Amino acid sequence: MVDSLEKNIKSSFSFLGTNVLRVDRFPFSNGPGEYPWWKYFRRPPGTYGEFVYLKERLKNAEAITISASANTTLKRGSSSFEGADLQGVVFDHQEVYDVPVMDGRYFTELEISASRNVTILGAKIAAALFPQGTAIGKELKIKGQKFVVIGLLEEEGEGLFDLPSKDNACLIPFGAFGKMFYMGRWGIEPTIAAKGSDSDKGLVALENEMTGLLRGKRGLKPIEVDSFALNKSEFIQNAIGAVFDVISIAGAVIGGFSILVGGFGIANIMFVSVRERTNIIGIQKSLGAKNYFILLQFLFESTFLSIIGGLTGLMMVFAFTFVPFGSLEIFMSANNIILGLGLSTVIGMLSGAIPAAMAARMDPVEAIRTN
Repeated sequence: MVDSLEKNIKSSFSFLGTNVLRVDRFPFSNGPGEYPWWKYFRRPPGTYGEFVYLKERLKNAEAITISASANTTLKRGSSSFEGADLQGVVFDHQEVYDVPVMDGRYFTELEISASRNVTILGAKIAAALFPQGTAIGKELKIKGQKFVVIGLLEEEGEGLFDLPSKDNACLIPFGAFGKMFYMGRWGIEPTIAAKGSDSDKGLVALENEMTGLLRGKRGLKPIEVDSFALNKSEFIQNAIGAVFDVISIAGAVIGGFSILVGGFGIANIMFVSVRERTNIIGIQKSLGAKNYFILLQFLFESTFLSIIGGLTGLMMVFAFTFVPFGSLEIFMSANNIILGLGLSTVIGMLSGAIPAAMAARMDPVEAIRTN
């Protein structure tokens, strides 16, 4: 359950991308104590000119994009969709962020550069405005302007949080977005983002290069602090992972009590089994059975009993994976299965060790005489 919850929460932040470095005014983490929030607020937002400047000069980035978003209402005839996440993007946006086009196609470079009125819709918007037939090639209105649908995004489903979803997304060229909305400090602020390579661990090289280029572009003196924040998409996921590390420890402690009770239960069963089979143990030893044979016999029984319990637990969890829990999706990973069976094996061996040793050390004559 802990792993499932962590995975679902992290997937809710998938819109931030992977190996992505964003240019923002505010850092994802808290800034230095001597740098109050109002100084962050006074920082200038990123601009299209800075995007072009970085695109022409960045060497450690696989791709770079600039985007802006706003909530708006889409209309088609008498139908409308409120709260659509309208996003203005450039051609390389698909190289930085995941844009899973299920039907139709992505924008062409000509459509982006010419700011054509074309759009790619999310699954919810397409279902609401085009309930019958395909939306490809049909028109809708955004702030009174006609746009032609050229693509549809894959359905993403609900997340655990009220975060941007591809199902509510409506992508249009960045230039077309700029014609409808004012962008700048007192308007909608665009976001510049660059995707680093897998070989650049921690995006150190990309971060240093972007810092130097942006400082030069903004004319900052060596003694001046940065007027921007470079935020890594992995920061939030790492913070979530740190929280779940603590939760996992708490879960392990709670689970440890269950394991302890189960271990004593198996040990008690094995003690009873040894007492009830004392005569049989004596007969086996009188016929030449070695101590290790008796020992392994009871160890195998206790281990097998514990593994049956572990398999029963795994089957119960597997059954829960088919039960809908809203936006929470329960899953079983190979690591969970291996851990469960491995732990069951170890607990079975430890629980049966003392009863098995007692059985192996019995004197055959006394054991046969026992009623």
